[in-house]
Amino acid sequence: MIRIEKLTKLYQMGDSVVRALDGVDLHIRKGEFVSITGASGSGKSTMMHLIGCLDRPTSGAYLLDNQRVDQLSDRRLARIRSTYIGFVFQTFNLLNRTSALENVAVPLIYARRGGVRAHARSSLERVGLSKRAHHKPSELSGGERQRVAIARALVNNPPLLLADEPTGNLDSRTGEQILELFHELHREGVTIVLVTHEMAVAAQAQRVVRMKDGVIIEDRQVDEAYKQELLADRLKGERGGGAVAGKV
Repeated sequence: MIRIEKLTKLYQMGDSVVRALDGVDLHIRKGEFVSITGASGSGKSTMMHLIGCLDRPTSGAYLLDNQRVDQLSDRRLARIRSTYIGFVFQTFNLLNRTSALENVAVPLIYARRGGVRAHARSSLERVGLSKRAHHKPSELSGGERQRVAIARALVNNPPLLLADEPTGNLDSRTGEQILELFHELHREGVTIVLVTHEMAVAAQAQRVVRMKDGVIIEDRQVDEAYKQELLADRLKGERGGGAVAGKV
């Protein structure tokens, strides 16, 4: 589904040039659940923006379903974002004055689809929130707000879901519930790319891509032994007052 070859992204910072991505190669198959992880400044967020067609690379190639998208017009990129990719953000990005149902309906309105309310209600039902359809974000818990955000991301039935620190603003128990929802979506065939700085969260995926200084330093499949290793590191960090992110 995703083929990235020699992708480079440069930013001009005063008199210096920052290489946010430095010739990265990455292939993701349809139906995979992949996490991209690394410390702040590693390039993972830049990678997410490029995969999501929110930004353009300085050089290199990005093919999405065998279509070269890095050279498309802004209008065609917007069309891909609205129909092919669902986005989930750490801060939920919900409209505070509108109901859960109306928040979920926003992508449908932009895509000019019919049956807006029915599709939005079906998407809320998919994440277990149909009974909260008419509640505003301020009337929902953090976990419920993230479920609304996921329902909004799924309402156009995109084959690709991008999640940027989706558990970052949630307590551990609620975060586990959101991750289980991602597992359910993956079992339904949705391709998921999750960006996180927490290795224990990253290990929930089938595959972990670890970045540092704009390059990929590790790309490995997740097995049970690896999960247990990361869980042990997290517990050690909690007892010592450290953080899992230190491992990244």
